Amino acid sequence: MRRALVIAPNWIGDALMAQPLFTLLKKLHPRIVIDAVAPSWVAPVLERMPEIHAVYATDLAHGKLQLLRRWQLASDLRDVGYDAAYVLPNSMKSALLPWMAGIRLRIGYKGESRYGLLNVRHPNPPKTDRPPMTVHYAALAYAPGAKLPFVDKYAQPREAQTGDAQILPVPRLEADPNEAVRVSARFNLDTRAPLVVFCPGAEYGPAKRWPPEHFASLAQFVAQSFPYARIVALGSNKDSAAAQAIAERAQNVRNLCGQTSLGEACALIARASAVVTNDSGLMHVAAALKRPLVAVYGSTDPRHTPPLSDLAKVQWLHLDCSPCFARECPLGHLNCLRELSAEQVFADLRGMLLAHR
Repeated sequence: MRRALVIAPNWIGDALMAQPLFTLLKKLHPRIVIDAVAPSWVAPVLERMPEIHAVYATDLAHGKLQLLRRWQLASDLRDVGYDAAYVLPNSMKSALLPWMAGIRLRIGYKGESRYGLLNVRHPNPPKTDRPPMTVHYAALAYAPGAKLPFVDKYAQPREAQTGDAQILPVPRLEADPNEAVRVSARFNLDTRAPLVVFCPGAEYGPAKRWPPEHFASLAQFVAQSFPYARIVALGSNKDSAAAQAIAERAQNVRNLCGQTSLGEACALIARASAVVTNDSGLMHVAAALKRPLVAVYGSTDPRHTPPLSDLAKVQWLHLDCSPCFARECPLGHLNCLRELSAEQVFADLRGMLLAHR
């Protein structure tokens, strides 16, 4: 195999959890060139992966077929001459592009009505027996049903490592120190001061978002113990209201949500002394950039989508009702996050900031 195309997931976190697949493909096919098709809001993450040669950033709308636009892109891809395509989303639309481009091998999970569009189909595991997402994607590097020669270091409970099983590579992003300096200068951030990044958003829904008042209390603890530290909130426009609520309660928090591109957010996270984040795409970015981070979990399960880093600490209350995987608390109390105190999170954050003095 000389050249492969990846149809990337539509979410930042999922794209990062697919990176071990790219690493395995490079190991199995040392001369392979891997390109990716990704939504414009995910493309900057793919561009920072050393395994990816080129990224086609698309403006294809979520949930729309847009056949003409797909056909135009497929024509460009056909001219490149890809040997194989790895289709990571489960939708029928995502499988159309490599089929239109005439790519010989089209590999992915069965998904929704994709017979004919994919010709190497892996069975989808039942929801009650889902492996970690990194393993789910990495399995596509091998034949359907093959025994996988690796284990996930962060799987809970730990998988038994037997025989020649190897540890699955973890996601990693490349950071340019000069970019961090340029972005810091743009927002008038002193690069000599420790930087703490808050990520108060989570695209999936409110049941993944630690309350703004808890973030604000955490910021006050930081101000008391580390008055020289600077705190910025990063995220999209959708997260700006939550970040503004934090900033109104804690004067030492600067709201940059919606003011940075994803690439600029990556640059600021890369120079952070510590990150406090919900289970979100930026959590996975911080882990891949090897930054110390505290990850707060509510309705989701850190055993399935953990931050893949030895520098990460997970705060999760293990309530009987969690994980429920709901967008909004079905019981109406959100105790899985409301009862997770700022003091508890600061215990982890304080150790990280002391280590980086």
